Amino acid sequence: MTSAQSEPTAADYPVLWPVPTRWADNDHYGHVNNVTYYSYFDTAVNGWLMSAVGVDIRDLPAIGVVAETSCRYHSELSFPDQLQVGLSVARLGARSIVYALAIFRVGERGALDLAATGRFVHVYIDAQTRRPVAIPEEIRNAVNQLTPPS
Repeated sequence: MTSAQSEPTAADYPVLWPVPTRWADNDHYGHVNNVTYYSYFDTAVNGWLMSAVGVDIRDLPAIGVVAETSCRYHSELSFPDQLQVGLSVARLGARSIVYALAIFRVGERGALDLAATGRFVHVYIDAQTRRPVAIPEEIRNAVNQLTPPS
């Protein structure tokens, strides 16, 4: 857990992508299982990319594969929570993108309560050869929109 002063808010993320919890997300202990948070990150990043680029990113000649992920849990989630995943870019390289992410629970009166923060690294590879390649221009242009506000 981080202190309240250093916790990000929804305003720190240029994009908020909606992701609902599902009945099957809860584990035996009655809360969303830890591995499911990674699914929320993956769903938000790739769903937003498809929307921003306007094509199915799986059809591009280069694809982003996950090279690294991390998650820090701040508060529990449970079905039927509604979520907003905050997306921003921490680093945009020649062949990789480091996303800074946050999961917010939609609370009373629409308040967004921090539940988790994370990091997600996409490395771009040729879809056929599986060798590293430059980030496709349409992806790079979209990701430029994720620069956090100053």
